[in-house]
Amino acid sequence: MRMIKTNKELGIMKVSGKIAALALKKILGNVRPGVKCVDLDKIAHREIKASGATSSFMTVDDYKWTICTTINDQVVHGIPGDTVLLEGDILGIDIGAFYKGFHSDLAISVPVGKISQDKQKFLEVGENTLNKAIAMVKPGARIGDISQTIQQGIEEAGYSIVKNLTGHGVGRELHEDPMIPGFGKAGKGMEIEEGMTLAIEVIYAQGSGKVKLENDKWTISTVDGSLGGLFEKTIAVTKSGPIVLTPYI
Repeated sequence: MRMIKTNKELGIMKVSGKIAALALKKILGNVRPGVKCVDLDKIAHREIKASGATSSFMTVDDYKWTICTTINDQVVHGIPGDTVLLEGDILGIDIGAFYKGFHSDLAISVPVGKISQDKQKFLEVGENTLNKAIAMVKPGARIGDISQTIQQGIEEAGYSIVKNLTGHGVGRELHEDPMIPGFGKAGKGMEIEEGMTLAIEVIYAQGSGKVKLENDKWTISTVDGSLGGLFEKTIAVTKSGPIVLTPYI
C-alpha cells in the first residue's frame, strides 16, 4: 500500500478532512443531556452527504452507521443507538468522511453538561497529549517518537494507555500502514516521510487500560468500568511541519 501522497491527493484529503471536521462541529453543537446518540448519527449523515461525501465508517464491513459514539467506560467503536445522554456523561465521537477516493478520520471526547473536575482533567490530558504527539510529526522522525510522547503524557497524569488499539495511516483506505501505537520508545519504528498521512490517536483509560468486546460485537469497553477517552486527528507530514487535515477546533 502506497503511504506517500501526491500534492493532488493531499488536496483531496484536505477537503475530506474539512468535511468530517465541519460535520463533527455540527454534532458537538447538539450534545446535551436528553439527546439520543442515534440523533447525533443522523446529523452526521446529513452533513456529510450535503458536502458531497459519504461516511468512511460505512465502508467497514457490516458497519451501518455514520459515526461511532462511546459513553463513559466505552472506549471505541460504539454503535450510536437509542441511549440517552445524561448530565455528567463523557461522550466520545469518532467520525470520518470519504471524498473522491480518500478518507479522513478524527475523534474527540467531550462532556455532557456539567462534569466533575476529575473528569475535566481526564479530558484535558487526552487532548493536550494529542497536540504534543502531533508536534513530533516531521520528516526523519520515527513512529516511536509519537508513541513515546503519547505514553508519557497519559501515564505521567496517572492514566493508562489502551495498548491493543492504535493510530494508523489513512488515505485510500481508512486504515493503512503504518500502525501508530500509543506506547513505545523514541527513535524506534518506521521513519516518517514527507507526504505520509497519519491518523494519530490517543486511546486511554482512567483505570488499568484493559478492554473487552461487548455483546454487540463492536463496542470496546474498559474491563474495570473506568472512564475511556479518545482523541484523534488526521495529519499530513510536510517539510515545514505537521498539517492538521481535520481541524475541528
